[in-house]
Amino acid sequence: MLVVNASTTEKDWNWITSHKDDEQVELRNVSADYCQIALQGPDALRVLQTLTATPLDEIKYYHFRMGEVDGVQAIISRTGYTGEDGFEVYAAPDHAEQLWARILDAGNYGAPEGVTPCGLAARNTLRLEAAMALYGHEINEETTLLEANLSWICKLNKGDFTGRESLARQKEEGVKRKLVGFEMTDRGIARDGQTVLINGKQVGQVTSGSPAPFLRKNIGLAFVPVEHAEVNREIQIDVRGRPANARLVPVPFYKRDRKANS
Repeated sequence: MLVVNASTTEKDWNWITSHKDDEQVELRNVSADYCQIALQGPDALRVLQTLTATPLDEIKYYHFRMGEVDGVQAIISRTGYTGEDGFEVYAAPDHAEQLWARILDAGNYGAPEGVTPCGLAARNTLRLEAAMALYGHEINEETTLLEANLSWICKLNKGDFTGRESLARQKEEGVKRKLVGFEMTDRGIARDGQTVLINGKQVGQVTSGSPAPFLRKNIGLAFVPVEHAEVNREIQIDVRGRPANARLVPVPFYKRDRKANS
């Protein structure tokens, strides 16, 4: 079961089906058969556990279990893309409203420390603080996973696959550019697509930039030539025609305490 970016469902489906070369393999697009509700944050386990008998603490990161949530048969996964602990509940879409309401209720909706609905902009600042790559920003059809610091998801020694030859060659030759994190040292907010400068020369481009509410800093990710990718290097971001100072910093910008959430 593949869970893809909602905005690229059709494109991904077309790509997958175009590479099907085994008649014994059956592919089905079941997007309309599921709703998905993601509960993210340090209290996600405590809140969701009140609605399910499935022992959530036994689900490892990037794993899942079948179970019931508020009496609804569901897939419960732990693959959140926010840099925090969290769970995703997949169920039949006619149960979406029930599950939404029950999760808010269990999380004491409206209380200062309760569960609060949030949209993609909030999710985007969270994943950026955790330096997680996002399709259409850090990763796209022009980017390899080696450039985007995602080599951990791809094992070159597990047989042939689409793109393996190109990745193996790039790994041997070395990448020419690297995804790095930066924080602004001048006033100003870096935004996606803005130019990265070193000594007045254009060297790269911001892939994601935003204020980081938890860190109370203005941060971003950018691709720069590998020879300029060392931590603490001073750079400038062209913010609406004005070079604003920034410096490269280690990523992730924020790393949660996994022991506290396990």
